[in-house]
Amino acid sequence: MRPLLKIAAIALLTLGIPLTATAQSTMLETFENTPETRWRFIADTVMGGLSRGQVSFLAEGSNAFARLTGTVSTANNGGFIQMRMDLPAPPPADATGLRLIVRGNDQRYFIHLRTAGTVLPWQYYQAGFDAPGEWTDIRLPFSAFKPSGRLLRNTPRTTGIKSVGIVAFGRDHQAQVDVREIGFY
Repeated sequence: MRPLLKIAAIALLTLGIPLTATAQSTMLETFENTPETRWRFIADTVMGGLSRGQVSFLAEGSNAFARLTGTVSTANNGGFIQMRMDLPAPPPADATGLRLIVRGNDQRYFIHLRTAGTVLPWQYYQAGFDAPGEWTDIRLPFSAFKPSGRLLRNTPRTTGIKSVGIVAFGRDHQAQVDVREIGFY
């Protein structure tokens, strides 16, 4: 727990205010301790697209983060670059959404969730977020994630989530998005 959060929790408990499950979150990634072993870069080139990019793991002071950069091109039926991590275990059954701390180049990016039901490579659940120039806490409820096609459930089943992807998607543009934390709430 971060020092400021720990102080706030102690203050609340001292005042007799219980901490609730909704105040808790499960940290998935802080990009410390060899994140390159957990994250991989994927581009539309696997399907003949022309997008190019990379994921880098950087630090500013004590803050480690991942940076997804590149050129997204819709030419030749392309249109995405992505950094993806397979989850070591599903989110807690009572999780209601995904939390990120991000910054970027004032563009729109997406989270793609893959589940036990997303068998084909083009199947996923997607929710968008804007990445401003300053670090920003983003919360995306699972109900905001929409299926990529008709063969999927309307919302992802929490216990079936198998991977999380940060994606620059769907239009020609220069991508740069930094991610400092990812977790479930």
